[in-house]
Amino acid sequence: MPNLPPFMAPVRFTDPAAALAQVARIYDSSISHLRLAMQAFVAGDDALGHVRACYPLVRIHTDTNSRSALADIARLSYGFVAGPGRFETTLTRPDLYHAYYLEQFRLLLQNHGVELEVGTSAQPIPVHFSFADNDHLEGELNAERRLRMRDVFDLPDLAAMDDGIANGTHQPRAGEPQPLSLFTAPRVDYSLHRLRHYTGTVAEHFQNFVLFTNYQFYVDEFIALGRAAMVDPNSEYIAFVEPGNVVTHRVDLGTTDEVSDRGAAQRLPQMPGYHLVRADRGGITMVNIGVGPANAKNITDHIAVLRPHAWIMLGHCAGLRNTQRLGDYVLAHGYVREDHVLDEELPLWVPIPALAEIQVALEQAVADVTQVKGAALKSIMRTGTVASTDNRNWELLPDNQPQRRFSQSRAVALDMESATIAANGFRFRVPYGTLLCVSDKPLHGDIKLPGMANHFYRERVDQHLRIGMRAVELLRQQGVDQLHSRKLRSFAEVAFQ
Repeated sequence: MPNLPPFMAPVRFTDPAAALAQVARIYDSSISHLRLAMQAFVAGDDALGHVRACYPLVRIHTDTNSRSALADIARLSYGFVAGPGRFETTLTRPDLYHAYYLEQFRLLLQNHGVELEVGTSAQPIPVHFSFADNDHLEGELNAERRLRMRDVFDLPDLAAMDDGIANGTHQPRAGEPQPLSLFTAPRVDYSLHRLRHYTGTVAEHFQNFVLFTNYQFYVDEFIALGRAAMVDPNSEYIAFVEPGNVVTHRVDLGTTDEVSDRGAAQRLPQMPGYHLVRADRGGITMVNIGVGPANAKNITDHIAVLRPHAWIMLGHCAGLRNTQRLGDYVLAHGYVREDHVLDEELPLWVPIPALAEIQVALEQAVADVTQVKGAALKSIMRTGTVASTDNRNWELLPDNQPQRRFSQSRAVALDMESATIAANGFRFRVPYGTLLCVSDKPLHGDIKLPGMANHFYRERVDQHLRIGMRAVELLRQQGVDQLHSRKLRSFAEVAFQ
């Protein structure tokens, strides 16, 4: 017999807050059940049976294609189902996703005038996903006990964590409900744990605007700006978080600074994350993804479950045109995808369009920070196609084959990460943009040498970063609802943003 928490029967709601409170009750009961059983197992209890607790779910039924005609709701690209039917999704971490879930529930109720049904799903919660951030109970077990754990608890099941919904390949079997969300609860939990591993910070610190970079110089400058903001009582940011969950609060808030993971604080993780925190989570997260498309795919696979409002790549590139100068900017309006890491999930025949809202904000940010206006802006920034490759030494390939392809594509710049970040933004419906800075021109004899590179970085990094941060300010000011474009939505899209 399964060892289950007390059963909670499905309940129907017309109030989104009440529905979310029921989600939290089910989730908290399930997590408490798993944690108590795990503590007993570590203490040597062998009479637990098979311990199981399942995720909460939310479900709606609708028998019509019609939805709300209210202007402020009808203009949104999300918040409604595609047509008649039964739709549901499993949910996790209602504490972390409280504001997000509340908005999705509100929109479903307003668009369709139906009830939300909240209950317990049949999807087990893997015991690993029940641990608190600093719990490592399984580390106290010997090898025999760890093997026995597989018989007592549900472990992560990769079959429940694939990206078929996001990829557009998911086909519900006969009688199955259609999905409400791009991600199932196990998929979300998996990514939340991976984020902590890769960035050295927990998901709670991530903000809704994300800047990616491929150079530590940008991170050093972001750290300096973040720490400076914390001694300014007029700053819009209330905290600055560094790897190891090192939290520095704004000086006037009178809150004690903290370090939750001293071990992680003493060594940088693979892709360290830094967070300028606003009270509404509308601040800025910066992640140094390092070099290469594999890293770019990896981190965006996981950040996508947080449903950010936008992510932007700020990095360096090779300029491919003789008229470009070192330090010029490139605003990507198209991508040549020779990175290959997304070929299975997003075929190459899928175009990755430029998003007008991001493009306009980035161009305006360049003008604001550099104080170069109008036609003169073209003298320091070129808009064009960016090619991304998975071959760091593409220049050494014989017969100039890459050069020929890049020329045929009309590419103006080349890097290794931008196309991946944009393509994964398209795939996961996260608004994206790219602003690069020309650091060398290998086709024209300008290659990076140590002295030249250091001078270049000192001259441009601060300005480039401030442009990215200014773009975030502009996007925030115009209203985030405008960011989630219909360009990113498919024919029969899930309701959740």
